[in-house]
Amino acid sequence: MQEGKRQKQVSSLLTENLNMIFQRLGLTMVEGGMLSIASVNLTPDLMEARVYLSFFKVPDRSAAMAKIQERSWEIKRELVQAVKHQLRVMPQLRFFLDDSLDYVDKMESLLKKMNEDQPPASLDQ
Repeated sequence: MQEGKRQKQVSSLLTENLNMIFQRLGLTMVEGGMLSIASVNLTPDLMEARVYLSFFKVPDRSAAMAKIQERSWEIKRELVQAVKHQLRVMPQLRFFLDDSLDYVDKMESLLKKMNEDQPPASLDQ
């Protein structure tokens, strides 16, 4: 389903403000790795925001997600203060792990392995 114009606007607003909040709260550096917000998707009624988090070189992603969940009330409080003049109702925040980079790495390694296993084509034909 395609996002509407208002969903895109609110998603952009939330992404921008969440990035600043994560930096201010010191959540961009987690357990020696980095955390970034990959995307924010809103439901059509704008009542739920699904925040996809991407981790780089974080050894225990489940512990990092638990840390984010623990501080979700603080994140939402900061976000409400930042967007209170732009939104009538603050969407419910739900955090998810974005594993698209892992998928890309896996596909690249499989393709590389396939190319190594395949004999080179001869030019004599």
